Amino acid sequence: MEPARKRRISPVWEHFDLISPNKVRCLLCSKELGYNNTSSMLRHYRALHENKEETRASSSQATRKQELDEALVSMIVKDTQPFSIVEDVGFRAFVSKLDPNYVIPTRQALKAMVEAKYESAKEKAKAKVEKVAAVSLTSDMWTSINMDAYLAVTCHFVGDKTRLSSVLLGVQAFPQSHTAENIARVKASLMEEWGITNKVTCMVTDGAPNMVACVRELKLRHHICIAHTLNLIVKKALDQNPVFSGIRAKARKLVGFFRSSTTAKEKLTQVQLHLGMAKLKLMQEVETRWNSTYLMLQRLVELREPVGAALAGLQHDMPMITSDEFSIVGGCISLLSPFYDATVELSAEENVSASKVVPLMKMLEQNLQEEIAKPAPAVALEMGEQLIRQLREKLYTLQSMSIMSLATLLDPRFKVIGFFSQTKATEAIKRLTSECATIVRAQQSREEIPQASTSHDVTGGSKLWRRLDTSVMEARRSQNVTADATVEVQRYLSEPNIGRLENPLEYWERQKLLYPNLHKLALAFLCTPASSVPCERVFSKAGEVVSKKRNRLKPKTVEKLLFLNKNE
Repeated sequence: MEPARKRRISPVWEHFDLISPNKVRCLLCSKELGYNNTSSMLRHYRALHENKEETRASSSQATRKQELDEALVSMIVKDTQPFSIVEDVGFRAFVSKLDPNYVIPTRQALKAMVEAKYESAKEKAKAKVEKVAAVSLTSDMWTSINMDAYLAVTCHFVGDKTRLSSVLLGVQAFPQSHTAENIARVKASLMEEWGITNKVTCMVTDGAPNMVACVRELKLRHHICIAHTLNLIVKKALDQNPVFSGIRAKARKLVGFFRSSTTAKEKLTQVQLHLGMAKLKLMQEVETRWNSTYLMLQRLVELREPVGAALAGLQHDMPMITSDEFSIVGGCISLLSPFYDATVELSAEENVSASKVVPLMKMLEQNLQEEIAKPAPAVALEMGEQLIRQLREKLYTLQSMSIMSLATLLDPRFKVIGFFSQTKATEAIKRLTSECATIVRAQQSREEIPQASTSHDVTGGSKLWRRLDTSVMEARRSQNVTADATVEVQRYLSEPNIGRLENPLEYWERQKLLYPNLHKLALAFLCTPASSVPCERVFSKAGEVVSKKRNRLKPKTVEKLLFLNKNE
């Protein structure tokens, strides 16, 4: 019984097992030792295992510390938390409960970790962009609550063959004057830093004159954000209709009353519950965005009954919306609903969108024609006609733009069917054939034999006929190139379109050997976003980063946090 007693007393027994009254086995290396007392066991453990055990334990603790530090940095980046959170009493107490051994880094150490993560993430992003042959950019400007101006540029490309990818290139402080020259200089520097100066297919911006002039200065293809274009089309139609403007003014006052009065708000909630309806809030219009007008009126129509019942039980001087006015609102909502759906679809960042612009505008025009053919209030019919006129003007312009027309043709879901005008479709086919011929010609130039020997063979060594023979040879080569490009384009266009819900990038991955030159063009043009919404999303997040609680952040720190938030 003596060994058992000693086993309970001496810690060394944690590493040994008694296999007989006078023999023990080491649990770490399986070596057997004679046993009389624990002295030999201690000598064995200290000589062969003690340092290794301590090193292993230390390594394990270091790994755990690193994992927790990385998790903390990710939380700061993803949840836009201030660096000072590590000094908050509640946060420190919470972490201590989770892991008493974890030493929370200081604010300065945390900031250094974010900077190190930024450098690592930037190198990974650059390696990703370096692999692609073509990119498109979106750009916008924003002013923080500190009145600091920032310029953002996002980069879009086909990443893993069948999926669109995007990278935020930078959000740079812009203290200088917002002239086209200054903006172009910063963008050119950013493109050079990322090695994409000669890879840019198109840049998407809003319609601000300095942004348009900036892209012209950079000599890049350009298209104005389609979401802004639709916003202008609809806002113009809404503002030009005085009767509808009066109804909107009434709706704004009504919504404002329910949003500013606690009594009215509680009354509306009670009525909704009494009627067995979901608890919904009225939505207020934002003057600059037509979709907020649409959502305000849509919600007001949806809550027409509970709003009326709530107002009946309240003292107020609100102008009431009449039954006829609700009929007008209903008719206008039917007209605007497709515009709202189109804006949402064209603002998608992970799906091919530029190729949808012309077909969607065509569908909007046809939808409006169907709506105004139905019985509806005169005000709604007038608005429908205004929308059709403006849509046709924009549609004619969009079909003439190379970036839009080529993207539409290169999308196997649309091709020629996506065009509103057959004449514009024919022009686009000629443009596509020319682009395809340029690629074929470049490929042949890389593969052809040296010019000197070719010239000697063609002219037979005669200096007298050399110029004419060379001209004939170049003309024949040009005709062959154009013929090859025409055959490839026409063969592609003669194939049946794929389904609208299919992924066009998957089609091009399957067909890249059959249409090698068009495949290159597809990767270049189908990566272009229809809108500059990706930049707006960056600035939406920027509003959370530069908040009242963290308004002392330096612009460089803001850029790093936004870069990690978007790209990680």
